Amino acid sequence: MEYNYVSEKNHLLLLALLKAYGIKKVIASPGATNITLIASMQHDPYFELYSCVDERSAAYMACGLSEASGEPVIISCTGATSAREYMPGLTEAYYRKLPVLAITSTQDISRVGHLIAQVTDRSSRPNDIVMESVHLQTVKDTTDEWDCTIKINKALQALTRHGGGPAHINLTTTYSKNYSIKELPKVTKIGHYTATEMLPTLPNGKIAVFIGAHNIWTEKTTQILDRFCSSNNAVVFCDHCSNYRGKYRVLNSLIGLQTAYHSPLLDIDLLIHIGEVSGAYDAFTFCPKQVWRVNPDGEIRDQFKKLTAVFEMPEEYFFSRYITENKKDDSYYKSWMKEIESINNKIPELPFSNIWVAQNTAPKLPENSVLYLGILNSLRSWNYFETPSTIEEHSNTGGFGIDGIMSTLIGSSFAHPNKIHFAILGDLSFFYDMNSLGNRHITNNVRIMVINNGKGMEFRLINHNGAMFGDKTDEYIAAGGHFGNQSPQVIKNLATNWGYEYLSASNKEEFKNVINRFTTPSLTECPMVLEVFTDTEGETKALKMMEELIVDNKLAFKNKVKETVKSIIGDKGKDIIKTILK
Repeated sequence: MEYNYVSEKNHLLLLALLKAYGIKKVIASPGATNITLIASMQHDPYFELYSCVDERSAAYMACGLSEASGEPVIISCTGATSAREYMPGLTEAYYRKLPVLAITSTQDISRVGHLIAQVTDRSSRPNDIVMESVHLQTVKDTTDEWDCTIKINKALQALTRHGGGPAHINLTTTYSKNYSIKELPKVTKIGHYTATEMLPTLPNGKIAVFIGAHNIWTEKTTQILDRFCSSNNAVVFCDHCSNYRGKYRVLNSLIGLQTAYHSPLLDIDLLIHIGEVSGAYDAFTFCPKQVWRVNPDGEIRDQFKKLTAVFEMPEEYFFSRYITENKKDDSYYKSWMKEIESINNKIPELPFSNIWVAQNTAPKLPENSVLYLGILNSLRSWNYFETPSTIEEHSNTGGFGIDGIMSTLIGSSFAHPNKIHFAILGDLSFFYDMNSLGNRHITNNVRIMVINNGKGMEFRLINHNGAMFGDKTDEYIAAGGHFGNQSPQVIKNLATNWGYEYLSASNKEEFKNVINRFTTPSLTECPMVLEVFTDTEGETKALKMMEELIVDNKLAFKNKVKETVKSIIGDKGKDIIKTILK
């Protein structure tokens, strides 16, 4: 009988990536739980196997073999106490930076703690035995497959990153007896590059840089990114927290928001990802063939599930390496500007809402001021409209909670007392953080705009799964009716009692009467609070109008079919839907 690779997908991914990384030396210890791995390796002449009964000895043998060969060495063991025996040898490898990969096979970890024989808890480990430790679960769907692929890459990169050292993979097995798989799957080896290495060539086609939340750019770094774009016909996708204000800035959220239109400009050959956590959900509709992540931390951050390389270096250095004297045309950027101008011209008169307020406030902000946007509705609404190029913009996207946006703004206002600081946030965020407004260090450079819709409006918007319950959503999901239930007196009394100038608006005419005062470029006598009262109907209608500025009837039909089929057969019907609509 012919034996090939075991049918367990997590094993197949691991084997394929070991080969992609050029790792072949294996010291195997006997046992039942690691049969699936060793039997798969044993039939493949690529792997160079050695046998050792004693796991403690096997780990030390791996140190010697790795040191002498200059290559990574795998050690494989079964369940029970075997993995514990690796610790002395892995400690040696850790302090000598030897690339020893411990693959400890295990039953499903749900069995830990239930008095089941040969099941040990490997979730905790000493700090000085491995550089990286990952667990590979049984692969049940594409998300598991992606997750295991990323974790394997992390473990294998750790063998050589930052001087190298040992790593650990805890490999779940179901004890499959099916060894019929003849070929390993295609896998993505995520490249890792440092400043001392030869960098890969940029692919042909459309290139874009996506910037998540980012600190303020220096003039030099902005110029380097501009020169990179000029050399490679590239653009820079931004939201208001990206803080890049160079020539090639593209605020792509409004194009991405469209539910019945997909711009071909979003189909990208290479996306270069920099910055940190972004709240620009609408911008994420781009479709890159591959993603490169550039960050000094060198960590694998595969937000878009297309990561092929990580560049552990400063952004400035990375972009400078790809600048050439042969300037390409700016056709990709010009196409984006044409697309954005076209869609902006299609925006109708919107109802009174957070989006309408953003549209009518963004261009009025004073030069060189600072803007803090509350998550999530305010940040989204403002990402559809440009602000003056000298504005510094932030949001608490790191932890991404509604708490603390005013406190963060106030802290910033202390550092720059001559800069006007604006915060735009919802009523729940305001009341969550209202104690900060009583801080005695606050001066006249603070201005707070509260969009008071009497609830967490995010949960009532048409693109949120909480909206399906209608008015019932307000009871416990959207937390409606708290804090005075849109009382015109609560925030007014609080603000005036604490020495703020208070303004309010409940419709467009009232807003237009107060917005020039709120955005006056001069420092006023005291800080301000502007309370804007909106309702669910206006908010939901405005978003729906913005979602349907461009309609591709063919795409709209496909979306309708998807929703109908999904409602009948659920999420598992995605592959069926794709086949139908090809």
